[in-house]
Amino acid sequence: MRPSTGIASPCCVIPRTTEANMGIALSTTLHTSFGDAVARTREALAEQGFGVLTEIDVKATMKAKLGEDMEDYLILGACNPPLAHRAVSIDRQIGLLLPCNVVVRCDPQDSHAVLVEAMDPQLLVDVTKDAELRPVADEVGAKLRAAIDSLEASQPA
Repeated sequence: MRPSTGIASPCCVIPRTTEANMGIALSTTLHTSFGDAVARTREALAEQGFGVLTEIDVKATMKAKLGEDMEDYLILGACNPPLAHRAVSIDRQIGLLLPCNVVVRCDPQDSHAVLVEAMDPQLLVDVTKDAELRPVADEVGAKLRAAIDSLEASQPA
């Protein structure tokens, strides 16, 4: 095991890059209700071995703590245990980033759209320059590409 010098994330992607978020986020847009998008996202993640360990209702938190209103916005803390174990075995500090966040939020610009977004794990591998983490990030990306494809495939035409 090498000394810890950086971070990479084995648990957090729904891959689809858009022009607006190119560089840090992978995302897709669903044309469904917020509740349906959350349920479908959970199912798609589970089918690829990701569990949701935490859930943060940002809308409710902003209202309760600040009195501010905003669109539906949920952060799911998702993790694939075998991949997380591999990453932690390479770099013990990686736990600082686990579980990884998958954001499901209503699009404030389009009331009929729900965005599903997460950070591309390759970004963190690129930042750390840690080649040992690249295979883990590659596998996470492949599994989550399958998840996003299933979300898109299940949308009505």
